[in-house]
Amino acid sequence: MVEDAHILIVEDEQKIRTALRDFLEFHGFKVSEAMDGLEAERTVAGKQFDLILLDLMLPKISGEQLCTKWRQEGLQSPIIMLTAKGQQKEKVAGLNLGADDYITKPFSLEELLARIKAVLRRTDPARAVGKNFKFADLDVDVAALKIKRNNEETKITKREAKIIQHFAANPNRVIGREELYKEVWNETMTELGTRTMDMHIAKLRSKIEQDSAEPQIIKTVRGAGYKYET
Repeated sequence: MVEDAHILIVEDEQKIRTALRDFLEFHGFKVSEAMDGLEAERTVAGKQFDLILLDLMLPKISGEQLCTKWRQEGLQSPIIMLTAKGQQKEKVAGLNLGADDYITKPFSLEELLARIKAVLRRTDPARAVGKNFKFADLDVDVAALKIKRNNEETKITKREAKIIQHFAANPNRVIGREELYKEVWNETMTELGTRTMDMHIAKLRSKIEQDSAEPQIIKTVRGAGYKYET
């Protein structure tokens, strides 16, 4: 589940850090803390976190420097930047450094919680929906790589399971081809990648749709991508 994620809070103001920790632990998250950039760097080097709340204005090593360094080193943990800067250019700059979201102080804890859950669902579909879940009228078993409808089982591939997980974790949202390719293939989209993905979607539809020529589960949104409607 999303709520059992391990979150690192990187914040130099103790009152804010403590308030965030108490709030997140109350909601079931496991929480670690770092009070400056250097401590954060050491902490991340020794552990794997499901999400990092990163203040930009940090002593010793800035949040911008940390984010850049972590992404260059291949860190995959999603990062939500916390900052008092409210200008649009700072927001864009933070996202360009590799942050997954951005929230400006002061913020409500409920808004932060919603942002955290949204980022975790988007970046880790398996955590959001689990290994066994409903997908339209299908029962999906990711571990066994099978789907079931009316007691009729169909085998699926690992790639197809990841595609289903991503759509199930993001219902009623248009998912672009680039996003889907990055999440499932973990690569940047290319022309060859576009054809590969379209073939996988077509093959998956042949397994999950009642009529693959008129898909009702994974719909095509012309010029934008795909959408799973609930």
